[in-house]
Amino acid sequence: MSTAEVVLELADVVFRRQGKEILHGVSCTVRAGEHWALLGPNGAGKSTILGFCGALTHPTTGTVRVLGAQLGRVELQALRREIGHVDPRHPLRSPLTVRDVVLTGLTGSVDTPPRWRPTAAQTAKADDLIALLGLAGQTAERWPTLSQGERGRALIARALIGEPRLLLLDEPSTGLDVAAREQLLETVDLLTHSHPGLASVLVTHHLEELPETTTHALLVAGGSVVTAGPIDQALTTGSVSRAFGHPIRVTQHDGRWSARAARRGAEEVA
Repeated sequence: MSTAEVVLELADVVFRRQGKEILHGVSCTVRAGEHWALLGPNGAGKSTILGFCGALTHPTTGTVRVLGAQLGRVELQALRREIGHVDPRHPLRSPLTVRDVVLTGLTGSVDTPPRWRPTAAQTAKADDLIALLGLAGQTAERWPTLSQGERGRALIARALIGEPRLLLLDEPSTGLDVAAREQLLETVDLLTHSHPGLASVLVTHHLEELPETTTHALLVAGGSVVTAGPIDQALTTGSVSRAFGHPIRVTQHDGRWSARAARRGAEEVA
């Protein structure tokens, strides 16, 4: 069993909204350096679980600990500064440059705050991250002119500039074509080497969108855990078929995963 520091722990978490139970006793432990995939069909509870990971939502019952702090007993704003969040639906409306977008990761804002100016060291750090993530030469490009793939990589740089211990990626491949998706996944894979202690949770519906460096998976359906653990054990034909309520054949090739419909009653779905 790994002795790495526990970064995120959900213990028997139940969540109710307007009297309806959304999550039913969800448990999961994420350690430093682990990269988790959070998978499940629409309405499975993935967004709610991600809200706990980002210290945005409190459980109705059960315990959530993020970076060693128990939700309900910690100042949330300070905790959130140690969590990087990548959301392709980033609601920026101003024509900021790539550098300015990355620097907003330090202020925790969508736009540049009035009268805030980065230090020379902060600007240099932003430029280093921009280059690391494959956007060298585009530092001064404006947000509206960027492709979806370039925006995705800029948002990863934005999430990393505050040196988070936990990185959350909320369906980062949304809206990307195949080439842009592959570039983004290569960027995520790079983080294993550039930020070796970083833990991450990536939400997706699609096995094809999992980076090669994914180490663990949490499958949920109907607000309950179907399976959780090392990815080779968690992502099986049987578990994915149960999670999505349909016979799905799961395969892995060269570190990447894929899924396609299987014939009902096929032996491998049992």
